[in-house]
Amino acid sequence: MITHKQFDNGFKYIEIENNQAEAKIALQGAHLFHYKVKDKPSLLWLSEAAYFEEGKAIRGGIPVCFPWFGKNKDNPSLPQHGFARTQVWTVVLEEETGEGTTHIRLQLKPNAYTLAQWAYLFDVTLDITIGHKLSIALSVTNTDTKPFEISTALHTYFNVSNIDNISIKGLDNKAYYDALEEKTSIQHGDIFIQEEVDRVYSYPSETITLFDGDAKVNLQQEGSNSLVVWNPWIEKSKQMSDMTEDGYRTMVCLETSNAREDSRVLKPNESHVLKAVVSQEIDTTVKY
Repeated sequence: MITHKQFDNGFKYIEIENNQAEAKIALQGAHLFHYKVKDKPSLLWLSEAAYFEEGKAIRGGIPVCFPWFGKNKDNPSLPQHGFARTQVWTVVLEEETGEGTTHIRLQLKPNAYTLAQWAYLFDVTLDITIGHKLSIALSVTNTDTKPFEISTALHTYFNVSNIDNISIKGLDNKAYYDALEEKTSIQHGDIFIQEEVDRVYSYPSETITLFDGDAKVNLQQEGSNSLVVWNPWIEKSKQMSDMTEDGYRTMVCLETSNAREDSRVLKPNESHVLKAVVSQEIDTTVKY
C-alpha cells in the first residue's frame, strides 16, 4: 500500500506498507526517514527533535547530499551538503511488485534556487526499493553542455541500541581522513565509537558490517570508493538544535559517498549512480 500524507503543517510524505516492511519518505529532500522490516527494530535513527518543516533538513533517516558533500569548497557560505536536502522532489514512479516489494522513484531538476548556487543543468533521480532489504540509488545525469564535478552521499543514520554496544567491520587497514584532526591515518582492527568521530574512509570493503549485540546490519555499496563514519558525541550534540543531548548514544552514521578524492566529474550526457543496499540479521528477542 502506498499512501500520500501530510503533517498538520502541510509537510508532505509518502507512507509505504507491504508484506515485508514499512517506510516513510518525505517529498522534501526525497528523504527516507523511516524503514522497518516486519518483526525487526527500525533500521534508521530519527532525532526526537527533527524538523519536518519547509526549507529545513531532517536530522536522521537518509539525507541525500547533492551536488556537494560537506561544505562547498568554492563557497563555504552555501548550504552544508548541498541543496537537494531542502528541495521538494517530484514522484515519477510508484509500483508494487509481486515479490512483496515497493519501488518509489523521485526526481529533482534545476530551478532558479539551484541555479543561483550551482550554475549547471542536471537530472537527478532517487530510486528507493522497500522490501526485506532496503535499496537506495542516487542517479545523476549531466544535461548541461559543460562538465561538472559532484561530491555526493547517502547520509545514512543507523539506529543502534547503545553506542557502547557496537563495532564496525570492513575497514581494517583502510586509510581514512580524520576531519577533526585534519590528517590521514590507517585503521587498525574494528571501529569502536568512544568519542566524536568524523572520518572519510577510502576504498572500503565490499560489505561493511555494523554489529550491535546480537544484531547485525550489512551495508553494500556501488559507485562509491569512500565511506563516512560519523558520530557527534556529547558536546556537538548539545550544539545541535535538532538533536537531543543524548541522541548520539543511539545512532551512528555510515554514509555511502563520493567524498573528497572520490568526487566525480561528469561530462555532458554522462551519468553516475551511487547505491547502497542494506540488510539486517537480528535476534528478534532483542528489544530497543
